[in-house]
Amino acid sequence: MSFWVQGSRIRRLAISLVALLSVSILSVSVLSVSMAGQDAPSAPANAIPQGTVALIQLTDRLDTRTVRAHDHFEARLVEPLTASNGVTIDVGKKIKGHVSTVEPGLQTRMILSFDEIETGRGWMPLIATVTGVPSEHGLKQIGEEGEIGRKGMSKEEIAEAVVVGAGRGAEEGEKSGGKHGAMTGAETGAAGGAYSAFESAHDLVLEKGTALEIRLDRNLTIPSR
Repeated sequence: MSFWVQGSRIRRLAISLVALLSVSILSVSVLSVSMAGQDAPSAPANAIPQGTVALIQLTDRLDTRTVRAHDHFEARLVEPLTASNGVTIDVGKKIKGHVSTVEPGLQTRMILSFDEIETGRGWMPLIATVTGVPSEHGLKQIGEEGEIGRKGMSKEEIAEAVVVGAGRGAEEGEKSGGKHGAMTGAETGAAGGAYSAFESAHDLVLEKGTALEIRLDRNLTIPSR
């Protein structure tokens, strides 16, 4: 009888522990859902929500050979941005920004930051990151900060540039110095072709009209009036 009573008590204790554990798990789940909701609040009705992707177009030329950090540039909106209440920032509205970082050389890169955007109801701060350069296949976006870099030339492209340079040099050299001039010209042309290939592979130029894809990192509020 004592053994049966002891076993009954153990079973009741186990049931109580299971019930307590279930309540604890439910409480943690509810708390997690509540915190997740707090971490990602919905955007106000008059705001373009964080994470929205938009297309803009540069109205200034940015060249890593001449541009410096903190230099300013302008762009324009290529597609409209509309808040949930229907208020829209129209195509063509101006955007102001500056160059945060520029590093010419073997690993050429440039980081663009945005300052403000014309909304039609005043200028508002614009916090965004470049996520792509869709119109330029020779460029690549690197890393989380929106770094823009240039893809290096392949071995085949460099070899082609050397061959073309050698051919042009040989042709010019033959005109002035016969076969000897052709050989010298070919050597000079090959070296020039290799140098040009190296330079073009590392210069980074964003011409006027270059399209940039950007992602909003903060809600973009459009003034009501």
